[in-house]
Amino acid sequence: MEAAAAFGLLASSARLHLMWALAQGESDVTRLADRVGGALPAVSQHLTKLKLAGLVRSRRDGRRQIYFVDDPDVVTVVRLMVGQLAARAEAASVPVRALRGTGG
Repeated sequence: MEAAAAFGLLASSARLHLMWALAQGESDVTRLADRVGGALPAVSQHLTKLKLAGLVRSRRDGRRQIYFVDDPDVVTVVRLMVGQLAARAEAASVPVRALRGTGG
């Protein structure tokens, strides 16, 4: 099933981070590596996998490849997934912060 394969690719934290970064706007591999804190060869390999799966596209700009997500539904799913998980993590840490603040 195509959806399972796509979610399988996004199970990698590195690829999910790249998708999140590309959901914010297009970028070349060097800037993406800087943004996600990854090694250039590894980021390039992840982008190749995402591109082969049809989750990411690229276009040539001089000597650079510019990567982007052109499917608004994919962007929505990634933003929703990451946003929900971030909200859960934040909500789970609130009681801990509250306890630390009371000296308890």
